[in-house]
Amino acid sequence: MNNVLYLKGTFSQASRNSKRGPSNIPASPHESVNINKVQSLLSELEELYNYWQQNQKIIKGALVSVYYIKLAAKSNRISCLLSPDSNTSPNESIVGVRFYNDSSQKHVITHLLPLTTIKRSIDILKKCTDVLNSSFNGSITHSQINAINNDLLKIPTEIISKSNFVKTIVDCYYVQKFSILLSEESFQQQSIISLYDTGETAQEILKRLGINILENRILNNTTVLLNPKEFALLQHKAPFLISMAVSDLNDITNEHVISNDSALLKIPAPSHEPTIGVIDTLFDTRVYFSDWVDYREMVDTNIPKEQEDYIHGTAVSSIIVDGPSFNPQLDDHCGRFKVRHFGVAIGKQFSSFTILRTIQEIVTQNPDIKVWNLCLGSKMEISTNFISPEAAILDKIQYENDVVFVIAGTNKFDETTVRLGAPADSINSVVVNSVNFQNIPASYCRKGPVLTFFRKPDISYYGGDSNQKIKVCTPTGEAVVCGTSFAAPWISRKLCYLIEVLGLNRELAKALLLHSATDWSVQTEEMFNSIGHGVVPIDINDIVRTKSDEIRFMLAGKSEKYNTYTYNLPIPAYQGKHPFITKATLCYFPGCSRNQGVDYTNTELDIQFGRINEKIKPINNNYQHIPGHHTLEADARKYFKKWNNVKHIREVATGKNQSKMAYQTGLWGLSLKRTERLDSHYEHGINFGIIISLKHIKGENKIEDFIQNCQLKGWLVNSIDINNQIEIYNQAEQEVVFDD
Repeated sequence: MNNVLYLKGTFSQASRNSKRGPSNIPASPHESVNINKVQSLLSELEELYNYWQQNQKIIKGALVSVYYIKLAAKSNRISCLLSPDSNTSPNESIVGVRFYNDSSQKHVITHLLPLTTIKRSIDILKKCTDVLNSSFNGSITHSQINAINNDLLKIPTEIISKSNFVKTIVDCYYVQKFSILLSEESFQQQSIISLYDTGETAQEILKRLGINILENRILNNTTVLLNPKEFALLQHKAPFLISMAVSDLNDITNEHVISNDSALLKIPAPSHEPTIGVIDTLFDTRVYFSDWVDYREMVDTNIPKEQEDYIHGTAVSSIIVDGPSFNPQLDDHCGRFKVRHFGVAIGKQFSSFTILRTIQEIVTQNPDIKVWNLCLGSKMEISTNFISPEAAILDKIQYENDVVFVIAGTNKFDETTVRLGAPADSINSVVVNSVNFQNIPASYCRKGPVLTFFRKPDISYYGGDSNQKIKVCTPTGEAVVCGTSFAAPWISRKLCYLIEVLGLNRELAKALLLHSATDWSVQTEEMFNSIGHGVVPIDINDIVRTKSDEIRFMLAGKSEKYNTYTYNLPIPAYQGKHPFITKATLCYFPGCSRNQGVDYTNTELDIQFGRINEKIKPINNNYQHIPGHHTLEADARKYFKKWNNVKHIREVATGKNQSKMAYQTGLWGLSLKRTERLDSHYEHGINFGIIISLKHIKGENKIEDFIQNCQLKGWLVNSIDINNQIEIYNQAEQEVVFDD
């Protein structure tokens, strides 16, 4: 067996030096923009201008939704229309993004604009119709636009400038229509409502509509808690203001628990073991391991509690503290963990709004805890157009704090429930589904993806099923259970071990955990939607060690500019060839914007890894950032997981794999290209962790060659030895007593 290696060195940083070429429509001979399309868009903007003139008492400005003909990359979105002037991008006015055709994923993007901006766009469209009529006989093609860009074809610039004309024509090509999105939701119970950000607080706008709410029902400037009557009034008076709406009261997903009274286990007193945070239902302090649990009850003391309120939370914490003692077949050799348990819910139902107001406070007041376990899941399916408010707050917390959440993938409520439930749509969290002991998805599992293209769940683990359940400790003694809630705690244990005991940062720990679950076979999207990247090995040694024919190494750094790269990875070669197949996993924790809907993550890191032949030859043929190569947005998301904060690329073991030619340098390279969704630059670096595996096609062990090559190239190589790291951890945790 080979230990995982940690390579420490310097990544180079480079700014983007290529400028975008002039605007144009696709070069297909059948593509053009005719005057009928332009006049149709003009008419729609005129109608919207008149509509919003009559509604200025509700909001100051106008909400205009742009329906695109396809899933639109940032470069294909409007650049002249809906812009207040020639120096300002329309991207700055975006307040919502969703799909309006689920089957083909076409964008509809909502902007908040002053009426003067709509008036400017109307004037520009009128000028464009004049030029189309006078100079192009009512229709213009790619070649004609190209001629204009190269000054081979003149337009009457006294009517409209060349750049504004071209940009507007291209805008008209990609836009299907301008309209207003109206909410059609209805609720019979309390709901969490997010309004479009209009520059005023939700409380101010609602008061104008005759809806008065107290401070305790305000989550932030745009999100509030409304009762059915209040929501109906909002829906009647201003349906255009509703950006997102979800039910507040959530039923906890079914967990199957069968109690069996049994003799109590014994456990030693806790010492300096690491602590995992648990946010769940209540905890019963009478259980045998209660000394290991620091319990904080967050539910109002005036609310009556019943015995069933303590079952779920107690069972979850029992696995984290002492799970291997009563599940020896799942002994991960991670030892025991202490728990700081926050009881935030009771019974079978909980208020998302209450938990949202509590969870940020809990995390910020407990900065010593790096891994948090959350297994409260909703029975309701997540939306395909926006992230749940629960997931959004978790993603925000993880972006702003050095923590990671482990989330249960939620269970089926009935056979019609297919998609994951909140907060399993959290992008930054590690979302865990369940498999049986044959590594087949459990019968109760729900599926991803999230927002139709984010890969969730991340991984799977053993949560029991009808044929073989998991044992836990409940207030009444031993019980056998099954559910994703009982798979997630095992992952929390491993993740905490990697961070607290082995000393990895969260990016590397998450990447290593996901990477260990992958294999060398082809994985279909259906498999990804059910089990994520795969089933994590039981034994922690199988995560930080590999077979003797594999080399696994880690790299960590910070992306501070457009390109973060190294061209200095000395992969062993024999007779001018590299006898390996490879795979790599990238993880990072981006900032996210819930008000951007389906365009949720703000930062994209695209990974290229492969041999150097002047440029990187990627193992997955990812050339989307290479000049001269064009990748459609839909293809980039489908094949290269654009905007996903986890990237896994791999070569498949076929049994007939051949060695790869070693180019002149014999080196391999790694490049991360960074893209920002919003019109911001790179003020803040973003940390990343990368795990790379090399598998020798003839089964040979070449790790010593690799270590020597890396040291010669200036890399500092650390071998992750569990025994050494445990000794270091134990010494660091000992109390030092100074003599008087």
